Amino acid sequence: MAEQNIARLLAQRSFTELGARERARALLDAGSFRELLDPFARLMSPWLPKQGIVPQADDGVVVAKGLIDGQPAVVIAIEGAFQGGSLGEVGGAKIAGALELAAEDNRKGTPTRAVLLLETGGVRLQEANLGLAAIAEIQAAIVELREFQPVIGLVAGPVGCFGGMSIAAGLCSYLLVTREARLGLNGPQVIEQEAGLDEYDSRDRPFIWSLTGGEQRHASGLVDGYVSDDVEAIRGELHRLFAQGKPETERSRRHAWFLERLGAVDTTVQADAAAVRSAYKRA
Repeated sequence: MAEQNIARLLAQRSFTELGARERARALLDAGSFRELLDPFARLMSPWLPKQGIVPQADDGVVVAKGLIDGQPAVVIAIEGAFQGGSLGEVGGAKIAGALELAAEDNRKGTPTRAVLLLETGGVRLQEANLGLAAIAEIQAAIVELREFQPVIGLVAGPVGCFGGMSIAAGLCSYLLVTREARLGLNGPQVIEQEAGLDEYDSRDRPFIWSLTGGEQRHASGLVDGYVSDDVEAIRGELHRLFAQGKPETERSRRHAWFLERLGAVDTTVQADAAAVRSAYKRA
């Protein structure tokens, strides 16, 4: 048994160790990967150089078309290693445009599905208003596309998913996380800055993961799948969810239930993992 476990572990291929482009390629059927607006298109932020920041030729967003289980799909991957995965005008437009084109394909009879690989801190502060507008367009595009086909979001780590893109994640038909993932509206340092060290210590990693980590988010019912950091395991979960089809009711349409649960939380007491799980416990 021990030898079998060792062999299984050795056979695993870490997903989180891959870059955005490699992640997208790994999830598409072999030989079907085709990148749109790749780095050779030289489509990069015009704003970063003005602030002394070196831009990236794809603006930190990879858009790939191909097949998943033989069906047309678009995989959109945010590169967490570039500017913390933050989104500006160009990268946001690439994501929104790809989702809008997928919806157009569906209207024309080509059932195109979408996967969002979310490694992002949210809006790029250097392009604040432009980034906010782009994220709003992304959110609208997700809502449009999910009427035709499931939109699956995946937060793998190590950057996590925060800010406006965490709202986009919540709009996805299904959401997957790994143990390394984190998901929340505000990042730890932002909460500490606004509420103080007593409320949230951004250096306390066990505490942070106990509240916003992948395992906790799954236990709280805020995500739909909890997978190991393994390419084949993640592919298998994607296949299962796409075969399942659109959910009967999207999570974002259950807002009244969530507001009711949050309204019952005692905010005078420091939250812990058990309290969070209890707050979202299904009736």
